[in-house]
Amino acid sequence: MGFGDWWDQHGVPRVIRFACGMPAIMKLRSQVVPLASGEVFELGCGGGINQQFYNAGAITRYAGIDPSGKLLDYARGEAEAKGWQADIRHGIGEDIPFEDNSFDTVVCTYTLCSVQDQAKVVREMRRILKPGGKLLFLEHGRAPDPEVLRWQERIEPWWKPVAGGCHLTRPITEAVRAGGFAIEPMGARYLPKTPRAIGWNEWGVAIKDSA
Repeated sequence: MGFGDWWDQHGVPRVIRFACGMPAIMKLRSQVVPLASGEVFELGCGGGINQQFYNAGAITRYAGIDPSGKLLDYARGEAEAKGWQADIRHGIGEDIPFEDNSFDTVVCTYTLCSVQDQAKVVREMRRILKPGGKLLFLEHGRAPDPEVLRWQERIEPWWKPVAGGCHLTRPITEAVRAGGFAIEPMGARYLPKTPRAIGWNEWGVAIKDSA
């Protein structure tokens, strides 16, 4: 096993757990994740970071996927600690292993930055949602300020290998809207005490229409 493979399997999961568990990020998670209800699917559930914020009384079914075996171990451990039934599987967002119109809510936090095909993943999340279902998203990505964006473009080539394929310049809300959702924005800002090149965040509710 080369260093790159070792880093992807062992280093990246630990970096993700640390970076995605910072106080400012956890505060945003606490505003978004509790809105989930009914039958819930979480894309990128590995790490189990969101599980503490789910209202188990409002959820009739919880399922999730992640491509990282190490992060899945964390997620299953968190589910056991929470004491609820969870269908947690290995998988990728480009090919979600669930039927059409299966879920009332899809949760996607800090995941669209690292998928291979962002547009296809958004379409897959829409596919598994029931008509009128909601996608709760909280993501970092393309900054609105040209000067910050230029720094993102400079940094991204070396950032991706270190951060598990994470892109800094991908659009967020517009990418979700382009996938066939009506957007109800909740917020957009730079995280405090974070370099702007990696700190732009957007979050909201996206509704699947009945078509």
